[in-house]
Amino acid sequence: MFDLTMRAIQASLDGLAARQRLTAENIANSEVPGYLATRVDFESSLRSAVESGNISDFSMATSTSGAPAGINGNNVNVDEEALMNIDTGLRFQMMTEAMNAKFHILKASMRRDS
Repeated sequence: MFDLTMRAIQASLDGLAARQRLTAENIANSEVPGYLATRVDFESSLRSAVESGNISDFSMATSTSGAPAGINGNNVNVDEEALMNIDTGLRFQMMTEAMNAKFHILKASMRRDS
């Protein structure tokens, strides 16, 4: 039932959800001395997995931000995190709409076959 496109959309939603959680964690720890912001990268892995046709090769990697730290050793930039939060939310919405469109196509094709 789930083709490559649907599995790729689901993997993207999973990656975006992970990014949303890490962004919220970064914002929550923006005043904690020594806290280093974390990032999640999944796009390059997802791209490779889609090109190979094997979504099971998809993985997410988290890393520490290389942004310079302030006096207290914390490198969270709240403005940057807020923009990341907005961008991630819009991407999540786009992927949700893509999944809904795919389901509408499947639903329409099932009606035609009946």
